[in-house]
Amino acid sequence: MAKLTDFKLLSFDVYGTLIDWESGVLTALQPLLRRNNKSDTYTRKELLEIYHKHEASQQQKTPDLSYCDLLATIHPDLAKDLNCNPPSEEENTAFGNSVGKWPAFPDTVDALHRLAKHYKLVVLSNVDRNSFSTTNSGPLQGVPFDAIITAQDIGSYKPSLKNFDFMLDKVKEKFGVEKAQVLQTAQSQFHDHHPAKKMGITSCWIVRPGAEMGNRDEEIFDWKFDTLGEMADVVEKDAAK
Repeated sequence: MAKLTDFKLLSFDVYGTLIDWESGVLTALQPLLRRNNKSDTYTRKELLEIYHKHEASQQQKTPDLSYCDLLATIHPDLAKDLNCNPPSEEENTAFGNSVGKWPAFPDTVDALHRLAKHYKLVVLSNVDRNSFSTTNSGPLQGVPFDAIITAQDIGSYKPSLKNFDFMLDKVKEKFGVEKAQVLQTAQSQFHDHHPAKKMGITSCWIVRPGAEMGNRDEEIFDWKFDTLGEMADVVEKDAAK
């Protein structure tokens, strides 16, 4: 089996892997829940399951809709499922614009700087360019990525295989990196690991213990770490041998 250091490029999912997507979503839902006196009505798991259901459904219906607009679109549907009064357009927009404020995991920025010494770092994200730019300049503290690919660039959302095809073509064209040299590095089994396997792309699962969204009964991975920091530790040890 290959070593982690045999790969040349890491293709990252961002929201869920580098950014604490679930905490971000829950925080963004709080104004709706507070206004309807339901802050303590639902568990974390219930809220995230309802969110994920609507997000995945809307991504299938409108694959070319930018992520911030998609979140604004599903906000009224979330309100309905949560037995809340219909939100205003301004409230829907605020929910959609919350993406860039979602926090990074504590280990993310340091781990990315360490991994950048060994790999090309590529973003393969389901968000739009503007939302990622806000995230990168804020919670990710300006970490330099070698390429940024968003759902907005492709016109579809992961787990569509079209997104992985697009990424592979881009990294071959830009860096001369072949599929066998790419390591898909992500938390979500649904969005990343299952489609990566279908594409024949090796993957590294960043588990983020306690994560609810994107889980599947069948867990697919070639390497598995709880955090990106743990992955960076192993890469540095391998590289020092």
